[in-house]
Amino acid sequence: MGAIAVIDFETTGMSPSMGSRATEVAAVLVEDGRIVGRFQSLMNSGAWIPPFIEQLTGISNAMLAEAPPARVVIREVMRFTRGVPLVAHNAAFDRGFWAAEAARAECEPDPAHRFACTMLLSRRLYPQVPNHRLGTLADWHGLPKNGRAHRALADAEVTAHLLLRLQADLREQHAALLEDCGGEPDHDALCAVQRLSRREIARRRAAFSAPAASAR
Repeated sequence: MGAIAVIDFETTGMSPSMGSRATEVAAVLVEDGRIVGRFQSLMNSGAWIPPFIEQLTGISNAMLAEAPPARVVIREVMRFTRGVPLVAHNAAFDRGFWAAEAARAECEPDPAHRFACTMLLSRRLYPQVPNHRLGTLADWHGLPKNGRAHRALADAEVTAHLLLRLQADLREQHAALLEDCGGEPDHDALCAVQRLSRREIARRRAAFSAPAASAR
């Protein structure tokens, strides 16, 4: 399977449509079942960080004053991920900031930069988990944790380990969901599985197990 870039942003708020800006970005490259590369940088957009966000992330306005300009950073991370599809946990959030910061930096869109979402995938594969926040899933699966939560690189690395677990479980325990995708949990397959309804997942599993049951 080809490389996938796991993306995470820290920001001043919930949405670029409400004036929020990115304060930090990280990208972790995953290929052949392991992490093969990392990118991380604070990014100075001139935006002010509210006190509760500073407390949550540990990123201060003083830190951003010394950071490189946001347009420089987003261009660097787009070069780092050129030609590689993307994954994020709660991808709708990160996709919004990815698009907004890239547009501000006048970056050419990369057709490869389609997002899959580990939150949506987790909801389909692990409905028994109490919730699908990243920290809960990391504890549930015993995933490695390095660094402080709500910092971009630490969260991107946890998401990368979650992605690897999802891919392994799809291949080994949920093969019925990959029948239309060539049997491999590549990025296209992840995008297809995250769109499946619970009813369709149940139907595929039943159909997949029926031949084995009738053979006994």
